[in-house]
Amino acid sequence: MSATDRLEELGLTLPQVPTPAAAYQPFATVGEFAFTAGQLPVVDGALPRTGKLGSDLSTDEGARLARTAALNVLAVAAAAFDGLDAVRVVKVTVFVASDPTFTEQHLVANGASELLGDVLGDQGVHARSAVGVASLPKDAPVEVEAVLVRAEPT
Repeated sequence: MSATDRLEELGLTLPQVPTPAAAYQPFATVGEFAFTAGQLPVVDGALPRTGKLGSDLSTDEGARLARTAALNVLAVAAAAFDGLDAVRVVKVTVFVASDPTFTEQHLVANGASELLGDVLGDQGVHARSAVGVASLPKDAPVEVEAVLVRAEPT
């Protein structure tokens, strides 16, 4: 089953590529690789939630927001590779705005990783870092970036 078919089966639609919030591009390509800019969990141009994990949001809420940010990563991937069917995820970094006592960044990051696997199948299996940070742009709770490579369509 193709990534496009899986996306449809999951009842998901790729959003428009989010507009950069500063002086950068949504992605840069080098050869067959694409490097995404960090994607916030914006929906229709707005953050549905702000704040820090562990004080303002639960781990489950953070995972749902990471999933949304990963959907935005897929929108960027589709723009970089003219569709999702030739996208392979190599590495994902998930930044989690965290209260100093919060230690479940890896569980928040699962929201992004699971979405990528659900949509891309084996092409979505990746290496990952989950990093707790003091704050993110616009007081976003999570930010997701990825390294992608063009692969044989599935």
